[in-house]
Amino acid sequence: MTSFSRLYRSNELSAREMPNGGKVKLIHTGKMTFAEWHFKKGTHLAGHSHPHEQITRVLEGIIELTIEGNRFTLHAGDTLHIASDAKHSGRILEECRLIDVFTPVREDLK
Repeated sequence: MTSFSRLYRSNELSAREMPNGGKVKLIHTGKMTFAEWHFKKGTHLAGHSHPHEQITRVLEGIIELTIEGNRFTLHAGDTLHIASDAKHSGRILEECRLIDVFTPVREDLK
């Protein structure tokens, strides 16, 4: 059996500016996308859905996410699962750094 592992150092990953004002560092593997986001207070994340399952973990700050009409306020250390095709939106209540893991790979973020 062959396996492949790779070390990614955050300071070696390029941060990409997003249209909503956020910055993201991305890692894509064969089966998932890992995203480290940085958002300023007041940033609005427009409503959207995608076929990917998503796990969101807040590292710093506070974000309010609305998923299928249900509102969640996440603080540092909180983790939320977003099901495939669930409509969701958000707003940054306090400058925020978070991790999203998507499966399968988010081709649209490559």
